[in-house]
Amino acid sequence: MERPTSVVEHELELNLVLSPEHSVPVPARLSYGVHDPYAVHITFHLDTGSPVTWVFARELLVEGTFRPCGQGDVRIWPALAGGTSKGRRSVLCLALSSPAGDALLEAPLPAVAAWLERAHRLVPPGSEMAALDMDGSLAALLA
Repeated sequence: MERPTSVVEHELELNLVLSPEHSVPVPARLSYGVHDPYAVHITFHLDTGSPVTWVFARELLVEGTFRPCGQGDVRIWPALAGGTSKGRRSVLCLALSSPAGDALLEAPLPAVAAWLERAHRLVPPGSEMAALDMDGSLAALLA
């Protein structure tokens, strides 16, 4: 008997925007699981040897695919990127701020939207509380 999937992941390449004319590719992994149903995890695979993971609300990522949202450390908005009208593509902009610095990243919006759809099939919006194993978490905390 096959176990149901409890995590959905997607490897993709984001662009770290250095200036309006220049960006560098950054491999990343989107991850969402029933163990943390309110949050999404984005892990950036940098040349530093250690990946960097950001965690924020799934709802924030969903809203950011439609309109600018967020404040403080994580801000997200949809945009068009590219030079000519023929070469323009839909992207999801992620502005991340930390004590170590700020970063503006562009993710391919269709890939993020498709991954979010898979995450919504795993845990439908509004049913996150039912996905939490409160008894198991409390037992682990008290052990």
